[in-house]
Formats: sequence, C-alpha cells, structure tokens
Amino acid sequence: MGYTFRVDEVAAAIADPVRRRILTLLRDAPLPAGEIAEQFAISRPAISRHLRVLRESGLVRDDLVGRRRIYRLDTGPLAELLDWLADLATPAPWEQHLDALETEVYRTRRESRARGPAEHRREHTA
Repeated sequence: MGYTFRVDEVAAAIADPVRRRILTLLRDAPLPAGEIAEQFAISRPAISRHLRVLRESGLVRDDLVGRRRIYRLDTGPLAELLDWLADLATPAPWEQHLDALETEVYRTRRESRARGPAEHRREHTA
C-alpha cells in the first residue's frame, strides 16, 4: 500500500515536541494564538512558525474573529497516517502462512506424542 506526500507532511508536523503540545492544547478547545503562546517559554514568532507548519499540514484550522486568530484541531489529516501505521503493523501475508505452518507442526507433534511410539511405528510399517 502506498501513501501520499500528505503522510510525510503530517509526520513532519508532529515530529516536533512543541507542535505536539500545541495539538494537545487544541484537543480540549479552540484557542487564540496568544493563549497558545502563553503556554510556552519560547517567543511568539516561534509559536507563530509552529502554528504555520501545523496549519499547512492541515492539522489545525484558524478563524479570524475580530483581531484574534482562533486555532482549532483538525484530526482529519491523521487518518491517512494512522492507516499507513496500521498497515505497517499488520503482519505480511507470508508471516500469517508461517504462523499457520508452525501451528500445524506443533499439532502434529502433540498428536504423535499422544499416540505413543508403538502406534507411530505400526502406522509407518503398514
């Protein structure tokens, strides 16, 4: 399964701990840029750059309300990343076949031990 450039954008956006924290803040409620900036010990222009990256990746939306810009979380772009991660975590089809083979080998050994050695010899000499 392939993936698009959007997965790369979203992954890059969430790679930064400041941006992840901003997303966590916005999970609870939309916030103005100033209130977001107050939560960090970095400059407002730095927060503004982080918000721009999140906006460009589609993870946040902003609305201009009066003179304030209100940011809100948009989890839609995470769906494709989650799909890719789920696909990555799913065993490949050949792994499932090997698991089935292993199960069959153990079952056959268990049955052979349960029958005992005498019955196993009779079965092969007949």
